[in-house]
Amino acid sequence: MKKLFFILTATTALLWSCKSANNGELVGVNDRPYFEDIDLKGMVFINQGNYTMGAGVQNVTYGKTPQPRNMQISSFFMDETEITNNEYRQFVSAVADSIARNILGNVAGRNEYLIMDNKYGQPLDNPMLNYKKKIDYNNADIHQDLADNGFYITDIYHREIIDVSKLNYEYFYIDYSDVSRKENNVSTSNEYRGTSFAVRPKGLGDSRNKQIQREFINIYPDTLCWVHDYAYSWNEDYSRSYFSSPAFDNYPVVGVSWRQARAFCVWRSNMLNNYLEGINYSKVNDFRLPTESEWEYAARGGISGESYPWGGPYVRNPNGCFLANYEPLKGAYDDDGGVRTLMVGHYAPNDFGLYDMAGNVSEWCLDAYNESTYIIANAITPYYNYDAKDDDPLNKKRKVIRGGSWKDQKYFIQVQTRDFEFMDTAKCYIGFRCVQPYLGRVKGDNLRTASNVAR
Repeated sequence: MKKLFFILTATTALLWSCKSANNGELVGVNDRPYFEDIDLKGMVFINQGNYTMGAGVQNVTYGKTPQPRNMQISSFFMDETEITNNEYRQFVSAVADSIARNILGNVAGRNEYLIMDNKYGQPLDNPMLNYKKKIDYNNADIHQDLADNGFYITDIYHREIIDVSKLNYEYFYIDYSDVSRKENNVSTSNEYRGTSFAVRPKGLGDSRNKQIQREFINIYPDTLCWVHDYAYSWNEDYSRSYFSSPAFDNYPVVGVSWRQARAFCVWRSNMLNNYLEGINYSKVNDFRLPTESEWEYAARGGISGESYPWGGPYVRNPNGCFLANYEPLKGAYDDDGGVRTLMVGHYAPNDFGLYDMAGNVSEWCLDAYNESTYIIANAITPYYNYDAKDDDPLNKKRKVIRGGSWKDQKYFIQVQTRDFEFMDTAKCYIGFRCVQPYLGRVKGDNLRTASNVAR
């Protein structure tokens, strides 16, 4: 009887506390502040809309015939320029720093670089890296510990440099397309037979461990792409300096495969969300590569039916100046201002505020390449996905690239032109930029005030 009285008392107290807090009204819970209505540095907000994907005024006669179709796109943020060498070096530096912490944390007497216990003082099965502890790379003892564990190698000039073959990034992700398939998403266990749950939805909760995929990839760009992409051509200078020299800080990063670009997006997402959690903000959507349909919608800049981001059928302005970095005039590369890549933002942006959506470097998209995408894809946020494995046939490893590059003729810099490259390849003419899906309809919608609810 005493036990029953205690339960009733506790329940009454709980109900009374709720009543006193919200006056009996449905007010939801107090959540953390939301971040997405603060502008992200270097990103442009692209409002939702629909357009005719594949439409244009020019086409070649010998293949890749477009099949225009009306598509609906949700709102998203997009990098105003391609990811630069300097921005990608931040990724490389972060991975190198993590590897150094892991090495030092496993050296006797240096476990301050690892977090051994959780916030309750209980030991962790797998210690975490302690990023609050600064590494003094100029310290002779620390340098020696790192060198002894293979972090440094000696180059031909007898300098110790980081062994880039060690710059491997590990991350985990869920293939939602695979998870959502019915055979992975229901259970017919005998435990539920004879009940109303004979076929029980499983969802991510039950299948998450089985569906988690592991990716382990070296993230250092292929700096030799400048040489092996072009035989009988002197490009050794670019291979030595393009990624590493401050002279090319603001040039688009190249020599990055589709898989490396995806790894960059994962790292960038973790970096932002870890910061937001640290200041008690809610997490935001992850960064990722743009889908092919998002890329074309953004490249058009709100101008429908034309072939170039600036509108119209021409690649020069009224003064005769070229409007993009590509291969003009049958090989007069320097007539548009650059022989190879140019600094990002060299030309005027389109009407969405996006730079270099035509030329400079081609850009990786999230989609797998399929000749029938326009026919088979859903008209609402279309996306064709195939998560190729190492042992898959080569044709299943094709990923869409868009925008054309400094080496391409003008057909390839048209917004409707589709092309592909294999996901594990890295070329001196392919880069990328990121998008971040927006959770509202237009900026401010997710604040849910009386004014926008009435709309």
